[in-house]
Amino acid sequence: MFANLKPLPTDPILGLMAKYRQDTNPNKIDLGVGVYKTEEGDTPILSCVKKAEKFRLENETSKSYIGLAGDLGFCAKMESLLLGEHPALLANRVRTAQAPGGTGALRVAAEFIAKANPQASVWVTTPTWANHIGLFSAAGLTVKEYPYYDYENKGLLFDEMMATLKTVPKGDIVLLHACCHNPSGMDLNAEQWQQVADLAKEVGFTPLVDIAYQGFGTSLEDDSAGLRLLAATVDEMIICSSCSKNFGLYRERIGACSIISESSAVADIANSVLLSVVRSIYSMPPAHGATIVDTILGSEELTAEWHQELAEMRNRINGLRSTIVEALHSRGVAQDFSFIEKQHGMFSFLSITPEQIERLQKEYSIYIVGSSRVNVAGVSKANINYFADAVATVIK
Repeated sequence: MFANLKPLPTDPILGLMAKYRQDTNPNKIDLGVGVYKTEEGDTPILSCVKKAEKFRLENETSKSYIGLAGDLGFCAKMESLLLGEHPALLANRVRTAQAPGGTGALRVAAEFIAKANPQASVWVTTPTWANHIGLFSAAGLTVKEYPYYDYENKGLLFDEMMATLKTVPKGDIVLLHACCHNPSGMDLNAEQWQQVADLAKEVGFTPLVDIAYQGFGTSLEDDSAGLRLLAATVDEMIICSSCSKNFGLYRERIGACSIISESSAVADIANSVLLSVVRSIYSMPPAHGATIVDTILGSEELTAEWHQELAEMRNRINGLRSTIVEALHSRGVAQDFSFIEKQHGMFSFLSITPEQIERLQKEYSIYIVGSSRVNVAGVSKANINYFADAVATVIK
């Protein structure tokens, strides 16, 4: 049987990571992998996480399964983190299942959609996180795209986006990035979120909000504002969240899939389907990451420390955006990179050609994915001049 298998191409980002590891250039820079990095190039364990882990080590009393929905304390606290004191929560219309990372949450959502409406198409932004398409396709769903990023003007194709969404059939799913759009960094503003929410109610499509970077954009509250507005406007929606970035828990694979229904009774039915999906994929989620988040959000002291550490990461990223723009401008580069400062989160398109990207890799050991998406957090005070000199050279 295995002899009939055909090799599949390596994920571009994973392939780039392998090349970077093999590169012996001491000046090499990895701007491909999507993880936060400090000035020293490390992906740190947050101090609040260390304290929560210590507490868990000293107080855990069992290694038994934690149930299909996962850690219920974690689930409740994630609902509050995402929605605040939202009417949907007060009306008991929200159900949440812990998932193995944001990716796991999306796959659970995909299988849930396939059970609720197997004929539904899932509409994603052009461009979107590359794995979105694979996750929904693997569940047997049709994936379609709607206009989003304006490559030419480095902004949003909002009018074109709205025109396309007006044609989405009732019952289809529209995936929206809550904040820090991956890969463009371009987000909807409050007025645009309201227009999307009103259109969703009018047309009848179901929003699916992917929120993987809450707190990395402007603030925890601002980054969830669009999500909350949607939840206040439509009767049903799906939220897929991740704790990989804002808690630094990448390898713990901790996320959640939340379903908002039109009533508490319908929410109970939806929850039974949601948990049946969980059962058929991985049965029970792991406990460690959820317990860490539950412990942090359950402690005023640790929550305050987390807010401070999260702000430090966010401020560093936003500062780097300005640093990159200033460094390239100071080298007399004709191309205008000021758009980088207007974006949010770790990612931005440099909008350079494939040939220029190849030169950066071959001549300077600067690793960028083929779309020209860069992880801003991979830049530092130590390498900014090397990076800016290299970019200026290849685009002149």
